[in-house]
Amino acid sequence: MSEISNSGLTSTQIEEIGDLLEILVKLRDTIGRDADYHKNQLDDIDPSYVGSARNLLHYLSLRQHDIRPLQQRLSFLGLSSLGRAESCVLPTLNAVIRVLAAILGQQALVSAEERETTLSIEDGYTFLNKHADQLLGMAQSERTVRIMVTMPTEAAHDPAIIHQLMAKGMDCMRINCAHDSPEIWQAMVGNLRTAEQSLGQKCRIFMDLRGPKIRTGDIEPGPKVIHIRPKRDDYGITVIPARIWLTSSENPSPAPEDCAAQFRVSESFLKCLNRCDEITLTDARKRSRKWTVVEITESGCFVESIKACYIKPGTAIQLKNGRQTPRVRTEIQDFPPQEGILRLNKDDMVLVTSDPVQGHNEKRDTAGNIIKPATISCTMPDVVSQVRTGETIWFDDGKIGGVIEKAEPEQFWVRIKHARPEGSKLRSAKGINLPDSQLNIAALTEEDLRNLSFIAEHADVVEMSFANSVSDVQLLQEQLKRLNVENLPIVLKVETRKGFENLPRMLLAAMSWPCSGVMIARGDLAVECGYERLAEVQEEILSVCEAAHVPVIWATQVLENLARKGVPSRAEISDAVMAHRAECVMLNKGPHIAEAVEALDNILKRMQSHQKKRRPMLRELKLAHLTT
Repeated sequence: MSEISNSGLTSTQIEEIGDLLEILVKLRDTIGRDADYHKNQLDDIDPSYVGSARNLLHYLSLRQHDIRPLQQRLSFLGLSSLGRAESCVLPTLNAVIRVLAAILGQQALVSAEERETTLSIEDGYTFLNKHADQLLGMAQSERTVRIMVTMPTEAAHDPAIIHQLMAKGMDCMRINCAHDSPEIWQAMVGNLRTAEQSLGQKCRIFMDLRGPKIRTGDIEPGPKVIHIRPKRDDYGITVIPARIWLTSSENPSPAPEDCAAQFRVSESFLKCLNRCDEITLTDARKRSRKWTVVEITESGCFVESIKACYIKPGTAIQLKNGRQTPRVRTEIQDFPPQEGILRLNKDDMVLVTSDPVQGHNEKRDTAGNIIKPATISCTMPDVVSQVRTGETIWFDDGKIGGVIEKAEPEQFWVRIKHARPEGSKLRSAKGINLPDSQLNIAALTEEDLRNLSFIAEHADVVEMSFANSVSDVQLLQEQLKRLNVENLPIVLKVETRKGFENLPRMLLAAMSWPCSGVMIARGDLAVECGYERLAEVQEEILSVCEAAHVPVIWATQVLENLARKGVPSRAEISDAVMAHRAECVMLNKGPHIAEAVEALDNILKRMQSHQKKRRPMLRELKLAHLTT
């Protein structure tokens, strides 16, 4: 049996505490030596980030060790297990060392690193909150996590959109420079300023640079035919007829509302129509069909079809009305062809080329032999020569995947390994991800450089897409210096495997700038790192950024079903709860975006009393009160 000391501890416990103290002191000394070895990386750090950069080095050194057994032993003693030490690594270590030494009646030795640093445990949270305020604007007392919303084009023309979003809780407005034009962006900015004055609130403007996104090239157009389908019930009975808009070919007008199809016909034909008239036709399948006129306006008319029909240019239509002799006839005027698609199945071969040719499906001879493989071009030709055999490739946000079986300077062959059982459709302008390839491409495109002048003048923050390396960060900083805007905050969007792996180095480069942040762009990141690894990757990004006291924006598909369809899924509600650990959560545009902002505002306010970053907050629970 172990003897009991005057302190009330057994000899076994005293031995355990002494062993833990020795381990922690050695760990602290190792972290200090590692930081001293890399101290040259702190030479260019902005003064406001020096303590943060040093803490980042400490955290990176700590995470080079597996301290899980140590954590468990500390928790058994009721001490800090270092699980929340990200923002203040050495102060937390030293606090535990002092407690262990005090239990043993010893005086804890102060390390050289501790004498040099003035960072305290409280400073870690203070610095992060300060940097978040600088980047995202002042936080609300009832909700410290900000809400960012991507603007739809309509926000330039309808001031009520931005006004409503701000009223619901939007703190940051995001303009994606991959879409629209400077004139549209200028109108959005103007509408925001008007809303700020009206509501007495402030809202930060974030503007995204497009970056070097690799996409599929053009594809041969499909046939000129439109399939019109009414809505049917489970028994095949039409419950909602297909609504079709007919307008004058001489003076065409767009449909005033959504409809199944729009066609141009002669104006003389339209003038002969009356409500409830019937129009007869023979469609592309030689099927007789009938349309009924249901509404007539000055710019056209709506007709309805209770049966499916295939319409091509030149289809003859005539008014079925005995009052007119001869019958009133006209033809459907020319319209654009269907969008071109590649139909791909598992084990198919696809040729990716640097030539700006129109993509096409595979072509076979009468015997069924492939005479031309399915082909697609790439919008960044230089990439084609940089891939290697055996590397993976993903198309369309990971919907289609394959392996490069043969690579040549101007083309490479891909064997499809991932597609829907019934086959997948690949369209033009869809993303291409090459997570295994070592690509050498410019971080800023010519379009980015042109847009940067507008951003420097109108934005509060610039976001860099596809930030992959220290040189990428430095390139953006150099361009901003050229424009004499050295105080414009920057956000690094981490959306590739390379960007994730280089994040610590990029953070140190970003901390040479007065204000910076990181966005977890989970769309491309999931494709690059694998969906099964996404949760792990975003956890690591949150931890490393907290160690650097750099605010994080949690983005991509947050409450997407709610924003698009008006009804959230259970999974995305849980995802929004997890997003509370970031400093900002981004919502994308959609018809129900105002509802999504309101819901997210509610979720974040509720979570604030339960959790701060990854630390549970133990408020009083009504559930804990036993009923009698």
